[in-house]
Amino acid sequence: MSGPGGGASAPGAPIRLLLADDQALVRGALAALLSLEPDLTVVAEVGRGDEVVPEALRTAPDVALLDVEMPGLDGIAAAAALRAALPACRVLVVTTFGRPGYLRRAMEAGANGFVVKDTPARQLAEAVRRVHAGLRVVDPTLAAETLATGASPLTERETEVLRAARAGGTVADLARELHLSEGTVRNHLSAVIGKTGARNRAEAVRVAERNGWLLGE
Repeated sequence: MSGPGGGASAPGAPIRLLLADDQALVRGALAALLSLEPDLTVVAEVGRGDEVVPEALRTAPDVALLDVEMPGLDGIAAAAALRAALPACRVLVVTTFGRPGYLRRAMEAGANGFVVKDTPARQLAEAVRRVHAGLRVVDPTLAAETLATGASPLTERETEVLRAARAGGTVADLARELHLSEGTVRNHLSAVIGKTGARNRAEAVRVAERNGWLLGE
């Protein structure tokens, strides 16, 4: 059984897993599939990102499998918090959203692996074992896309403005929400449209979301 710091299963003991996903059906399916493996055991399941660290401190998992988009705290922020709280616990991001920007940010946050949810069960189990062994596991197609896409070209303020623009609303609405002048909002939106190669702000939002540039608050 692992110690308080996680990642310290006794030789021959099953690898202890924490699953974090806000979709209960998906989380249950992952738990059922992984529990079929004799060397893996699910010791905790949570549906919110801000529950990851408290539950990990309680159950001492060896590997945490985190979704990206969760309430409370996104999976990438949860990965960083978990690595700070339990450095020996390995992190494998398992997500529907295979976006280049997400992969880059997950690795920067200290994740040890990044795979998509349609990964076959046997490959997912093997990814868990490899991450637990100290190896890095990354979906090869997504890795290639990440290298081709590069980092987000948007500044922090441009990202904030575009994130707010996802919900629609006029320039005046965005200005009030962000406590900026309407002129400043227009300038940021113009810069964003130019940097993303979009024709309008709605298309700019789609481009940025597809590349994983808008995650976070």
